[in-house]
Amino acid sequence: MDLGLKDRVYVLTGASRGLGLATARELAADGARVIISGRDGEAAEAAARELGPGAVGVAADNADPATAERLIALARERFGRFDGILISVGGPPPGSAADNDDAQWQAAFDSVFLGAVRLARAAAAGLTEGGVIGFVLSASAHEPIPGLTISNGLRPGLAGFANSLSRDLGPRGIRVVGLAPGRIDTDRVRELDALARDPEAARARHGASIPLGRYGTPQEFGRAAAFLLSPAASYLTGVVLPVDGGARHGF
Repeated sequence: MDLGLKDRVYVLTGASRGLGLATARELAADGARVIISGRDGEAAEAAARELGPGAVGVAADNADPATAERLIALARERFGRFDGILISVGGPPPGSAADNDDAQWQAAFDSVFLGAVRLARAAAAGLTEGGVIGFVLSASAHEPIPGLTISNGLRPGLAGFANSLSRDLGPRGIRVVGLAPGRIDTDRVRELDALARDPEAARARHGASIPLGRYGTPQEFGRAAAFLLSPAASYLTGVVLPVDGGARHGF
């Protein structure tokens, strides 16, 4: 199936590695042009080189109020158009309610929540009919994850914002979608598994609890994200797609 991605231009934040980069690979493979941002500019540039001339890597921090307009302007400057954005950011620090201090909460709010809201508002102002805004959320948007209190606090609110935005932008023909990854085999998830007393046992236990019996791959997430961002998903908006091997209970 042709997803209709050829020559479309997307901005992907937090995409120098992990789920964002996996999505950028799938978009680029189908002919899209991509702006890849990350706090580590060298890593973002290296990721873009891997994808070829249709990709540009740039240093950017989602918490910086100037980031949104800068990335969208760069997309237009380099590729002449702007068709959509996938908003992703590194996960906030783990910890219990007693462990996480005010500074950690504030930093996570500025990048995970407020930074995402700013990016989405700027994208909404710059998109026309057929445009799309995507959010990389987390399984914690639906059900709290032990040891990830900050994520449990912020992700559901961001999912609610995304749903509200979808209703606001629907009449303009702009879609808003979300993805809620479960246990995908990324550096972030390996770091979380490593916090357990026995990381290998923890990984085996988590894998066994997933109906498909294993962790997902970044490529599997990237394919799902590329589809949701593509014109092929033109009648999907206001949804949060679990990419979790069936781990979420219910519909």
